[in-house]
Amino acid sequence: MNDRDLALHGAAIKRHAPAKAIGELVGLSEERTTALLAEAVATGRAIEAKGAYALTPLAGVALQSRYGLHFQHLRDDAAFRTAYDGFERINRTLKQIITDWQTLDVGGQKVANDHRDKDYDAKIVDRLGGLHEQAEPILAGLARGLPRLKIYGDKLLAALEAAEDGDTEWVSDIRRDSYHTVWFELHEELLRIMGTERDE
Repeated sequence: MNDRDLALHGAAIKRHAPAKAIGELVGLSEERTTALLAEAVATGRAIEAKGAYALTPLAGVALQSRYGLHFQHLRDDAAFRTAYDGFERINRTLKQIITDWQTLDVGGQKVANDHRDKDYDAKIVDRLGGLHEQAEPILAGLARGLPRLKIYGDKLLAALEAAEDGDTEWVSDIRRDSYHTVWFELHEELLRIMGTERDE
């Protein structure tokens, strides 16, 4: 994938993110990413607001049409497909963990978790740690197929460790690279690589 498509791809995954975050995700410098995204804005392929970038709908469709060219070798790679299938299997577990993190059962009714029950939250973080142990060989398999995917594993581990140290906003806060945020972005990346649709 050339640098231009990498920058556009990163913008498609991050959605309204600054150039630095987009570049970090796809392995480009902030300066290179900024230049490529500025060019995309100038040619109508991206929009910029308050330093954050997003693709225009037409550019998104055009990028999607080039994924087969960029990623067919991974779609045909048995080891990568096995890792991807493994990710999809444990993705169901992750979704349940996040649902349980965000809600509490009170008298048979689901209510929003206000996170005042520290023991309840600690059990969910423990479950997240167990899921991460299952995810590690899968993440390693994905990175073997496409080395730049290693950043997701690094970010997931950092978020988990922060949550285990007591800063539980690292579980699912959308304003940071929380565990759920990074997992969601990795899932989006994998769906684009494999040419499949999100089922949620």
